Amino acid sequence: MIFQQDKDIVKEVGIKVGFIFGYFLFTTIIYFVFLTLKKLPDNWNYFNIIGVTIGITVIGTVLRKILR
Repeated sequence: MIFQQDKDIVKEVGIKVGFIFGYFLFTTIIYFVFLTLKKLPDNWNYFNIIGVTIGITVIGTVLRKILR
C-alpha cells in the first residue's frame, strides 16, 4: 500500500516536470522560429515570448474548466 502511494507521487511529479519541460521546449522553438522569420519586434526578447505562452496556457486552462 505504501508502494502505491509512492507510485502516485512519482507519477504526479513526472506529469508536472514533463509539462514544464514541454512548455520551455515549445517556448524556445516558437522564439527561434519568430526570430528566424524576423517576426519579433526589435525590443522583444525570450521573456516576452514566455509571457505570451503563459497567457495561452492560462486561457486554455480557464476554457477547459469552463467547458467541463
